[in-house]
Amino acid sequence: MSWIKKHPLLSVMLLAMAVRLLSLGAYPLTDTTEARYGYMAKLMVMTDNWLTPQFDIGVPFWGKPPLHTWMSAGSASLLGMSEFALRLPHWLAAAMIVALVGWIARRERSSAALAMMTLATTVIFSIAAGAIMTDMALTLGMTIAMIGFYLGWQGNYRAGYLGFVGLAIGLLAKGPLIIVLMGLAVGPWLLIQHGLGAFKVLWQRFPLLTGTAAMFVIAGPWYLAAEKATPGFLDYFIVGEHYLRFVESGWQGDLYGSAHDQPRGTIWIYWLSSAFPWSLILPLLWWRQRKADKPASGVSAWQSYLLCWMLSPLILFTFAGNILPAYILPGIPALALLCASLAAQRDWGWLTKVGMITPVILLIAVAVMNVKVGPERSDKSLLAGHYQPQTPLYYLHKRPFSAQYYSDGRAQFAESIDELPTVQRYLLAIPSDWNWQQLGLENQQCTVLEQRRKRQLLECQPDANLD
Repeated sequence: MSWIKKHPLLSVMLLAMAVRLLSLGAYPLTDTTEARYGYMAKLMVMTDNWLTPQFDIGVPFWGKPPLHTWMSAGSASLLGMSEFALRLPHWLAAAMIVALVGWIARRERSSAALAMMTLATTVIFSIAAGAIMTDMALTLGMTIAMIGFYLGWQGNYRAGYLGFVGLAIGLLAKGPLIIVLMGLAVGPWLLIQHGLGAFKVLWQRFPLLTGTAAMFVIAGPWYLAAEKATPGFLDYFIVGEHYLRFVESGWQGDLYGSAHDQPRGTIWIYWLSSAFPWSLILPLLWWRQRKADKPASGVSAWQSYLLCWMLSPLILFTFAGNILPAYILPGIPALALLCASLAAQRDWGWLTKVGMITPVILLIAVAVMNVKVGPERSDKSLLAGHYQPQTPLYYLHKRPFSAQYYSDGRAQFAESIDELPTVQRYLLAIPSDWNWQQLGLENQQCTVLEQRRKRQLLECQPDANLD
């Protein structure tokens, strides 16, 4: 207790990270994102194909690079195939980002504890820290790249290579998006600091040629190998995913689902809600510092750097309709660092109380996920206790990714009842509001085994097999 009273900021940070760690296995993989990427990781382990992630058995996934799949599949190979194992690497990536933020905050004479606590208790960061998705790996790459660039700008030439390593991580996590995000952050900031001499500074202080070469040496071989293994990948990924998806709301070329169609500017609403509570606290801290400082004082180079970093994903996606709340995540470490740079020591007490909001919300959310949302958004509980690998499993209307994951890819999609077995017992999942007796299964004996809000599971046996 004495340590907690002496280090309240660190205590809240550790609590937030511990709650997230302990919750990793507390609820099933939910549709669509987690179940889809979890299934891809399971396929990578099952097929021993570590080059190209697979959307389904024998179907390559061209939508994203493989780093997030490597992370989950590698962990599952060591720890066993479980929700905890699949989510753990993404929590570890989040812990690395928290440590990096604390280190650079201390180096820049801000409170490392406050920066780490702010980051760990931002809602979107806390959620993504235990989610099977691409964005935490991207954020790790972005954080390394931005820290490396800033150190290089300060005169540490070798640190510039760190920036290119971060870009390589981003290229393997989500693709060329990392270069665009960093360019939107660094380009305007260099112009603010050096005007027309920005390019000269860039050339003098950074290993542009050798750093770029190192970046391609790290990330390039996978892109070339993936194109060779599955021709057409580069065209779909570069043109489709990085241009058409951005400019066309509801893009129809998506091979793996449907594009999201949101009004332009929605990313700012996402930022206000997903960066809670610190999206509300940051303007207050900024106003208080400006009020306390002398009129002649301005924004420091460090603070303006963080502001450009934080705003880069918001600027990029302002005119995009195909967006998700997690798209703000690469700028969240900058938000935490900015709060730490603006807050005075007298603010630490009430900021600690603000930070406690997220762990409490997380505990409630995990309970709700386990009791209500999980069973409704995952077919784990629908199949548990009923499905056996030797029994055929069919889905009419829609086959969710959670069914694929929890059946080891054996769940089959049937477009009509004509594709259902006629001589052997099988399981059939249909929407919960369907009446199976009206489907044309009069010659079969079916029993409802499980009922959920979205789906019901039937055990059916054709007449030929009836005793």
